[in-house]
Amino acid sequence: MVQTIRFTKMQGLGNDFVVIDAVTQTVALDTAKVRRLADRHYGVGCDQILLVEPCDVPGFAFRYRIFNADGSEVSQCGNGARCFARFVRDKGLAAGDDIDVLTAAGPMRLSLQSGGDVCVNMGIPVHAPERIPLAMDYESRVYSIMLEDGSVSFGAVSMGNPHAVILVDSIDVAPVQQQGALMESHRIFPERANIGFMQIVNRQEVRLRVFERGAGETLACGSGACAAMVVGRELGLLDERVQVSLPGGRLVIEWSGRGQPVFMTGPAETVFEGQINL
Repeated sequence: MVQTIRFTKMQGLGNDFVVIDAVTQTVALDTAKVRRLADRHYGVGCDQILLVEPCDVPGFAFRYRIFNADGSEVSQCGNGARCFARFVRDKGLAAGDDIDVLTAAGPMRLSLQSGGDVCVNMGIPVHAPERIPLAMDYESRVYSIMLEDGSVSFGAVSMGNPHAVILVDSIDVAPVQQQGALMESHRIFPERANIGFMQIVNRQEVRLRVFERGAGETLACGSGACAAMVVGRELGLLDERVQVSLPGGRLVIEWSGRGQPVFMTGPAETVFEGQINL
């Protein structure tokens, strides 16, 4: 049966999304439909698909679901969260500046700023290996694994999704494609992982490229920027407020330390509206 779906194409620092309102229209997605929507030749084209669903849990306005381009569903997407907030406000689905949503990773608060940016409370980082998940017997600020071209050291954290962060001298020459692909699906990450390559400019600024699980390298990764900040601060290299420069633009990440939430602030823009028959 053919299904016609209205959608909005959005982007946050070049990380692009197909956002679908499942509040006012009936939407039934499966893996094949997700892949078709995300396909840049035969569909709309995007890094992820965001689904806005009603939520029957008291205190939450919506349920926020995220699907990668390969059809897999994931728990968290920071750039997507900013687009989600802008979408529900622009569509008149939410009225206030603070929007509480429920994700597979737990609750999330989205706050629209007067200048047009969106601040997202990304929650408290998780360091315990079994909760990232990371197949290690003990927690450490630095882990190492062997790849085809030698040993790689990295920090690991969950921001609602698993991240590994590698320190590099320059992201311009970092082996993002090769190491990113090898590490994303390495057996040490039971649920795969997002792989960040971070260059520290100074204590208030870093440069970052991210190879995202299920999507490959993207122009920006919000949760990856948060993970990089957390790993950098855990190593004593960064201050509480850091500007993260990604290929698609800049985010401001704030984190005061263990047991505290990470806050991410950045832009979200609508590209175009449309509908597609699936």
